[in-house]
Amino acid sequence: MLNFFRPLAIALAAVLLVACGSSNSQSSQTATVSTSTAPGTLAVNPPLRIASLNAATLQSQIAATGTTGEQLLQLTGNPTCGVDFYYLKFWTVGGAGETTESSGALMVPTGAAPACSGLRPIVEYAHGTQTNKAFNIADITNPANTEGALIAAMFAAQGYIVVAPNYAGYDISTLGYHPYIDAAQQSGEMMDILTAARTALPNLMSASSGNGQLFVTGYDEGGYVAMATLRALEAAGDKVTAAAPMSGPYAVETFGDAVFFGSVNLGSTVFAPLLANSYQHAYGNINHAANPIFSTFYPNAETLLPSDTPIDTIFAEGLLPENALFDEATPVVPGDPVLTELLGVPPTSALPLSAQTPLFQLGFGNPYLINNNYRVSYFLVGGELRTDFYVNDMRTCQDYLLCNRLEGEAWVPTVPTLLCGGGQDPTVFFGANTDAMLSFWYSLPPGALPPGAVTELDVNATPAPAGTTSFFPPFAALQTGFQTSQVELLAYYQTAAGGGLSPAAAQQKVTRGYHMAVAPFCTAAARVFFSQF
Repeated sequence: MLNFFRPLAIALAAVLLVACGSSNSQSSQTATVSTSTAPGTLAVNPPLRIASLNAATLQSQIAATGTTGEQLLQLTGNPTCGVDFYYLKFWTVGGAGETTESSGALMVPTGAAPACSGLRPIVEYAHGTQTNKAFNIADITNPANTEGALIAAMFAAQGYIVVAPNYAGYDISTLGYHPYIDAAQQSGEMMDILTAARTALPNLMSASSGNGQLFVTGYDEGGYVAMATLRALEAAGDKVTAAAPMSGPYAVETFGDAVFFGSVNLGSTVFAPLLANSYQHAYGNINHAANPIFSTFYPNAETLLPSDTPIDTIFAEGLLPENALFDEATPVVPGDPVLTELLGVPPTSALPLSAQTPLFQLGFGNPYLINNNYRVSYFLVGGELRTDFYVNDMRTCQDYLLCNRLEGEAWVPTVPTLLCGGGQDPTVFFGANTDAMLSFWYSLPPGALPPGAVTELDVNATPAPAGTTSFFPPFAALQTGFQTSQVELLAYYQTAAGGGLSPAAAQQKVTRGYHMAVAPFCTAAARVFFSQF
């Protein structure tokens, strides 16, 4: 999500800036520009090598950053390999089938250690929600690219080839919007960059190539994309070794229902414009003059994101509200007092997040983003946004028309899959997404879900006692580590160095950063999970 897990990864990004500053180079080979724009085509072959660093330099510089570096190395481990960073350009399609050039990162391990060259496993990674239109996960020399830095240290420096798209609508893509939470488009783009990366690997200066193992993972929006990609790859008959979707909005319809009933998640005023723009382009059913989704307070909301303007500036200039998704005045549904009551003040039993009901109150105000009439129509027969959520829900089918006729077939993962997240996440609700997926899969007829196919990890849960088999032992260590870090962070914010906040204000700041804080721990869990195969 926004400013993705900055507290732990910012040091690594700064290290890479220093370590790689003078090593930008193009491969010694002459690059060829493809004349084809077919999906999956590598646009420039070989791709540009942005940076190269060795393992010893990386480790020494991370350690030199002090406590932050020590925390990072505890999660990632000492680098085994160096890493070459390539900027990949490839062709894909948008949400309405438009041809667009897209881009991403190809990170290749280097070095003399056996795990750093030759045939290596591939990790395909999908990043979290971004508002910055210029976002480029391959630009590892940019100190703001904390997500790219973390996956480099977590995977590439440990011997995995990493493939990670920027997504259509970002960086060089001229699409004009981002197909946000669009299962068909985003899984297709993940498959396209994977095809392009496999085309590029034999022509790189780095001496690594794929060994046939493919792992799929991602966080936040990327957790959703990872699950959609696993589904698409399995449907296409492609081999996936294992997957680890993390903190994603998989059960989109259930999640949407929770929000529209008043359990408003943090970040909702960013997600809503991205969703509206995405689904309008994909399905053409969001914009209605008689029932507009966005209020007149924010007339340009739908087409505002992603943007070259920083999101804090967008909030400060009043182009979007920071919190108030809905009108503080309760909408009245004529003839339906039950729905009227449900659309009022958030019920304390709405979700397992009942203790955070005061947080949900932040989602109501004036000025507000979404009109009351649209909020009511969401729950009525034919509500287009809810239909779009159904289509893109990971519990339903893969084809828009079939989904609308309720003829889709349920999908279940057939390869080992780890679902990781935080049980008290105020941004992507664990209960309405991860738990909802597990409940759905377990409700299917016996045999539908292969035994042991899915492992659930809540980093906020009590670690399993030593000697039990509920989790791999390193998961218990990660749970303890995450929970300890939250306690320490709460105490820090109450010190002079941390701002001298009151206990209540410190807790609110910890809560706001919770979703980002989970990310590096789940990413570490994903690598632990992948290492067994």
